[in-house]
Amino acid sequence: MIRPRRSLLFMPGSNARALEKARSLPADGLILDIEDSVAPDAKAMARDQIGKAIAAGGFGKREVLIRVNSLDTPWWIDDIDMAGKVRPDGILVPKISTVDDLNAVADRLGKVNPDASIRVWAMIETARAVLDADRLAAAAKDSRTRLAGFMFGPNDISRETRIRMLPGRAAMIPMMTHCILATRAHGLEILDGPYGDISNIDGFAVECAQGRDLGFDGKTLIHPSHIAACNAIFTPPAEEVAQARKIIAAFERPENAGRGAIQLDGRMVERLHAEMAKRTIAMADAIAAMGS
Repeated sequence: MIRPRRSLLFMPGSNARALEKARSLPADGLILDIEDSVAPDAKAMARDQIGKAIAAGGFGKREVLIRVNSLDTPWWIDDIDMAGKVRPDGILVPKISTVDDLNAVADRLGKVNPDASIRVWAMIETARAVLDADRLAAAAKDSRTRLAGFMFGPNDISRETRIRMLPGRAAMIPMMTHCILATRAHGLEILDGPYGDISNIDGFAVECAQGRDLGFDGKTLIHPSHIAACNAIFTPPAEEVAQARKIIAAFERPENAGRGAIQLDGRMVERLHAEMAKRTIAMADAIAAMGS
């Protein structure tokens, strides 16, 4: 079943008011954070508040992930233990660079014996992770890893590689497409990283559209003001959905049952277009079911 992931908003776990507000925001998903947005002396409080917030529920159809601290910190084990017990939809792990990292998370989760539905998301934020993206994605074949997909982290990659984050992200495109190809080769999802200039809605919209066209499933966000634009850009346009339904209907006609390609409105349409059309319709239906 397709799940819309157009917009996933980071919310600081140390901010109780933000956690409460998250229940009413129109994002497809929420990332309750214990990492970058939380000061070291507030980690324990954030962990406790997130656990209580998820236990209380009220998030509706929104996908709820917990971003834990990275494996090179003293907090990650307590974070994983809490996340495994409170049953979020997923656990987002920063700075995953090797399959050994994924296995370490799997080993820790195994000690908690969490619900089978909990998935793991890997943040791709290091040069090693980008270089080994295919190897990391292939680890999803091992069900112990629970790997659902990647979240591309351009800011940390920029810091490590010295590649500048400039408008248009031209220097980043080879890395992004490499990671996208890796996820698609192994049937995983991938989300684009956040846009930092909160007040520049036009710039955000341009980057959002670029991510969509590159093949990302959605985008992570750091401010609620970006949700509406992100949802609109990653929602299949009505005319695209209508065309998709037309393609499916054409191939379902008895005279086209055995054909690999047909003419439709003066252009050749192949079976592969019908498969693409089915996904477009499924996504549009899933978005409609969410009520946004």
